[in-house]
This record gives sequence, C-alpha cells and structure tokens, in this order.
Amino acid sequence: MSTTQEHGGDLRPPSGAASARRRASHVALLRDYGILVVIVLLIVSLSLSTDTFATLANLRNLLDQVVVVGIIACGVTLCIIAGIFDLSTSAVLAVSAIVGILTTQAAGVAVGFAAAVVVGALLGALNGVVITRIGVNSFIATLASSIVFRGVAILLTGGSIVYPLAEQLLGFQMMTYTTRPLGVTVSVFVLLAVAAGTWFLLSCTRFGRSLYAVGGNAEAARLSGISVDRVRLLALVISGACAGLAGVVLSSRAGSAQASLGEGLELSAIAATVVGGTSIAGGEGAIWRALAGVLILQLFSNGFNLLGWDTTYQQVLTGFLILLAVSIDQVLRRRRR
Repeated sequence: MSTTQEHGGDLRPPSGAASARRRASHVALLRDYGILVVIVLLIVSLSLSTDTFATLANLRNLLDQVVVVGIIACGVTLCIIAGIFDLSTSAVLAVSAIVGILTTQAAGVAVGFAAAVVVGALLGALNGVVITRIGVNSFIATLASSIVFRGVAILLTGGSIVYPLAEQLLGFQMMTYTTRPLGVTVSVFVLLAVAAGTWFLLSCTRFGRSLYAVGGNAEAARLSGISVDRVRLLALVISGACAGLAGVVLSSRAGSAQASLGEGLELSAIAATVVGGTSIAGGEGAIWRALAGVLILQLFSNGFNLLGWDTTYQQVLTGFLILLAVSIDQVLRRRRR
C-alpha cells in the first residue's frame, strides 16, 4: 500500500499548531523528567569512576547528608510556589535548635524537640505578618529577619555553645540512631515524613491548589476568592516549622547548638529547589523536584570528595547549574505565552 493510501491521500505536512503542540509536549517531558536522567547519569558516572561510591557506607552517608537541606527545601518549595522567598531558614534553624536544647535541659528531650518546631513555626509566622500585613517584600523581609534571628541566637547563648545535660545526651542524639534492617538513621525517616506531608499538602488539599494559584497569578487568585495573604502566611509558617525540625536534626547529630549553626543552608535549599525545576517565578513546582535538586547537589559534593577534586570548581559548577535552571525556566515561560 502506498504512503498516500495509508494516509488517505493527504500528504500535507502537519499544521503549525500541531507542530507547536508536539514541541511543547517534548519540552514538558524534558522539563519533567530530564532531572531524573541527570541523577541516573551522575550515579552511573560516579559508580564507574570510583571504587567507593557504590558502597553501602557511602550511600548511607549520602542519605544522611541530604536530610537537613532536604527538610528545609520542602518548606522553601511551598514558599517559592506561592511566589515568595524565605531567606531566614538557617537563622530560624539556629534559634530553634538553641531553644530546643534549653527546653530539653528544663523539661526533657521530647518537650525540647517539640519546642524547637513550635519556635520555628512562630518565627515563620512573624515573617508572614511582616510580609502580608505590613507589605514588605519577602526577599527583603526574610533577609532582614535572618539577621535579627542570628542576633537573638547570640543573645540566648551568650556567644557560647549550649548542650543538653549529660544524662540527656543519649536520648537527645536519637536522630543518629541506626535503624534495622536498612541501616539508615532515624533522621532519614524524618525527611521522608516531611516530604510525604508537604507532598500531600500540595497535591491533595485545597491549600495546595491555592499555593499554585497564588504563585501563578496573585491578583487572579484574589478575585476568585482566595485569601492570598493567608496562603502565603501559612506557607511561611510551614517553612519555619521545617527549619525548626531541621535544627532538631542538626543539633541532635552534633549534641549541641550555637548561634552559627546551619549558616548558608538557606541558599543551599533554594539552590536545590531551583535546580530541581521549581519555577523561581512561582506557580510551578513539586516536592519531589526539590528533593531531586538536593540529591543532585549532594551527588556533586560527594563526587568531588571521592575524586579528590578542588572544591572551588564545585562552587563554580553549582552556580552554573542554578543559572542554567533559571534560564531554562524563563525560556519555557516565554514559549508558553
């Protein structure tokens, strides 16, 4: 049968609209799953180039290393989807960890852990009030609050390191306990629980749909009856609670806390979220993307260490990845318009 017969005698090329739809579909697939291809390529490359990458000890260490940034990134993702930034997460982490230890000294480990998360949520709420009620830009507001929170951390500790009581130390370090039969620490399961909870919020609740609507077009969301300020306030509260929980994990590992705890982690979390494909402009993103971004950055870090390469190049590569991710996002947005 001829080609003409197979296609009903119509040999006309596909219309421009159909071609455009196919191109858009291909671009969407690349955007959605390209990051998974990158992860697979990195894992294969490191497995072939080093003898130690694929060992159980290194893989368990890799999982432990993604926990703290991963927990923060889950909260930061909600904020970025809602069209706001939270640059205060590492400072919130430090204050929460310190309060957690001071509370542990007075009331026990369980109460101390709970206090750290509550303090994180309250500091996130404070950010939310400044941003939504006063109207300060989220970038400036959380940058300023991070400086304030670091100062509070110094005041709480007097510039020194704080520890739980000697008899509390074993229980306080429960996040480092190894579980069986997988051999991973308790903190890994904490990350999985946070990821599952934030995924549920985004994917299965009205609040999650509101986050996307507000980040995509705040004015349209407001006209449709969504309380933009309330949605963004709640996103910042959750981000603060995640930072507080990350402070619990980090201080539990160290068995102590200080004002400088977690410095720079807010940038790592934002970088991972962006590299993972969450749109910096808001309205698009997913929790799995944030975790994929965290894993990519940690794979680079782990690879540089195992191969003995100069970490200066790691910084250059990380910066390039962030720039590339933002550039791709902007190009895709222009094509959709």
